Amino acid sequence: MDDEREPQKKTRKPLCGVEFSIIFSSFCLRKSHAKRKNRARTNLSPLFFYARRRRRRRAFFYSGEWMLIEDEGDSLVTSSEEEEERRTMMKKNFPIGTRYLINRNGGKNFSVEKYRWSVLALTFLSYTMYHATRKPPSIVKSVLNPDSTQRELGRDGWEPFSGPDGNSLLGSIDVSFLAAYSIGMFFSGHIGDSMDLRKFLTIGMVGSGLFVCMFGMAYFLDIHSMYYFVAVQIMAGVFQSTGWPSVVSVVGNWFGKSKRGLIMGVWNAHTSVGNILGSLIAARCLRDSNWGMSFIIPGVLMALSGLVINLFLVVDPEDAGHASPHDTSLHHEGGDISEDRIELMSAAGGGESMSSMVSSDDERASTPGLGGGSSRSGFMERHQSEAVGFRAALRIPGVVTFSLCLFFTKLVAYTFLYWLPFYIERTEIGGEYLSAAKAGELSTLFDIGGVIGGILAGYLSDKYNARSMVSAGFVYASIPVLYLYREYGSLSMNVNIGFMMLAGVLVNGPYALITTAVSADLGTHESLKGNAKALATVTAIIDGTGSIGAAIGPMLTGYISSRTNDWNNVFYMLYTADLVAGMLLTRLVLKEIRAMVAL
Repeated sequence: MDDEREPQKKTRKPLCGVEFSIIFSSFCLRKSHAKRKNRARTNLSPLFFYARRRRRRRAFFYSGEWMLIEDEGDSLVTSSEEEEERRTMMKKNFPIGTRYLINRNGGKNFSVEKYRWSVLALTFLSYTMYHATRKPPSIVKSVLNPDSTQRELGRDGWEPFSGPDGNSLLGSIDVSFLAAYSIGMFFSGHIGDSMDLRKFLTIGMVGSGLFVCMFGMAYFLDIHSMYYFVAVQIMAGVFQSTGWPSVVSVVGNWFGKSKRGLIMGVWNAHTSVGNILGSLIAARCLRDSNWGMSFIIPGVLMALSGLVINLFLVVDPEDAGHASPHDTSLHHEGGDISEDRIELMSAAGGGESMSSMVSSDDERASTPGLGGGSSRSGFMERHQSEAVGFRAALRIPGVVTFSLCLFFTKLVAYTFLYWLPFYIERTEIGGEYLSAAKAGELSTLFDIGGVIGGILAGYLSDKYNARSMVSAGFVYASIPVLYLYREYGSLSMNVNIGFMMLAGVLVNGPYALITTAVSADLGTHESLKGNAKALATVTAIIDGTGSIGAAIGPMLTGYISSRTNDWNNVFYMLYTADLVAGMLLTRLVLKEIRAMVAL
């Protein structure tokens, strides 16, 4: 009786014979590898052997993959069906090009830092090309519909845009593209959350490049049908809508919230770099009197970049054997890993161990396999969970407000994107008018200001933890700057350049912040309870709403400028849009102020 009442002491269950055999075999592999070091390297991925006891279950990270062994009495049962499903998913989602580079690296997996740099570079390249293909229409407007001075020099334009309603038709071309883009955005976000983003992005880039080339082919095929141009622009807009939700979702998967505003502010420079690249290509082609190549060259580069994305882009850290920075299970399980861990050197790579424990989110995410089955289970949950619906995404606090704000800020930004070169070419600066090519080259300074604005807005929002205050401050400050640019930009070239670059800083700053850091914050909001399939949907809702404004702005600009022949009315529209955008953020600004005062 006394023996029965005596509490049982917790004892660690010794490893069974099968497990001991596996451990002993791994050491033998290491010794054997040392003897064969002068022979040709094999294609084996690194052998990381990692065992831990928890609830009669052991997880082994072998040859870059998780092996789950469950203890049932005296026997061991391997969940082979689940592992086979996970391996199939891994093969489908891991790009061939990156797999080849790992094999060339002796089978040794890359660190999370290298993957992050590659993700930033590849997504930067991707959206640079998206914007490079959007810029040519704004550059060739003056060639398609020349003014009276140019007509006297023998430049007749291109039917059907060379008539008296040419500006209105050019505005219709813009709205065809942007309307299809904004509508497609709402669907592409949900589709992107439901399939492999790498393949989705590749399809979008190749398809977009094809239809951009078709617009330019009208020059060589002597096509003058308005229906042709509208149809091509609609299809180009549909394929272009795949870009933004995909790249923001991929970057959001790899980076936590720490310094997200600054990182994405720098990364968002791809928008301005793409505009600059597209402007320079189009301007160079116009010097050769060939507006068709202004579209074909960016279109071909776009399609080729899509193939590069398909070969090398790793969408999620878990696809590469690294833990996600958003995986909350790491915080719950991280404390009891080391006592049951068996650390062995890599048999194939011969260099790295898994012995170092890390504490921060980013460092914890950089260690493959940490957290027992968390990486494995996170991988399975990510590919098996359902994407968040539109209603659930709209209920996230801040999504509706920032969506409406972006509607007006993007209206202003895209009016400059599509009409600034045309406006410069039709405006006297320092007593002279510029050619279409020179006007296109000068307009790139607005985009250079946009690069500075995106970085500055991201830095300030991170430093003060005030996304709304920074966005509202930039929007309100842009109103007087736009007024000064309109009234005094014609005095001299230096004055025009100064006000244009400052306008680029203030117009593109909040636009870049909302479409990147704010979208990523809301897509990983705590109300989602860890659901990883919401980021692209939230991004699509915000940017899709903004794209409706982007379609309306250029359309109204074409209509107003052709009917009234007075650009002051266009600028009145821009002042009003910025004012409304700032007022929409008032409630969130007050909330951030109260939070700062409470500290």
